[in-house]
Parts: sequence; C-alpha cells; structure tokens
Amino acid sequence: MNLESSKPSKQRKALYEAPIHLRRKLLSCHLSPELRAKYNTRAFPVRVGDTVKILRGDFKGIEGKVIEVDTKNLSIYVEGVTREKVSGTTVKVPIHPSKVMITNLNLDDKLRVKALERKKKKEGE
Repeated sequence: MNLESSKPSKQRKALYEAPIHLRRKLLSCHLSPELRAKYNTRAFPVRVGDTVKILRGDFKGIEGKVIEVDTKNLSIYVEGVTREKVSGTTVKVPIHPSKVMITNLNLDDKLRVKALERKKKKEGE
C-alpha cells in the first residue's frame, strides 16, 4: 500500500459509510448450535434483551444480556462487561458483534418472530 495515501480499502469504506438502516444487518451475530438447529439459520441481527456469550477478547466466556446496541459505531454492550477508569468511574466496554454468540433470543417483537419463521422456511425448502 502506498504510504502517501491513507484511504481505507473499498470494503472498509463501505462499512464506514453505510447508512444506519443497513448497519443493523451488519450487527448480526452467530446463533448457538441449539438455536441454529431450531430456526435453521446461522446468524441473526442482535437486539437489546438477547442473551449473548462472548467468545473472544478479555471478557471471553462471560454470558449476559445485551443492554445497548450502538449502530453508529457497530458495537454492542453486554450486562456486566465494564472496565474501571483511572478516575474510579466504571464504563461499559463495547464489544464487536462478530465476537459474540446469541444463546437466547428476545422474542417480544412479533415482527422478529415472523422474520425468523421466514428464514426457517427459506432454508427448509
């Protein structure tokens, strides 16, 4: 790569410049083997209320509920995943959705259930 140009690659540029309604799909996580067998789909967009297990990084192995989804910065915040700053305040640590696995889905929304059923039918045909 030319050192003079600090342009991101086209793929990275597409991620940075993606509109907010498409970023939601970029916030997809893998489903656990049980959910994968049940819904016949590999990944699904993560939402507040889903239970996830962290698979990579300093917080590997921690399981908790998603308390916030940040579509602008493409990250999620999990219950119990905090870090203490030098000043003593605790801050939530952002986690990239590719580093987590959904273990339990929040199915309060009827449209989300319909979306899962649609995916199930598509895969099952």
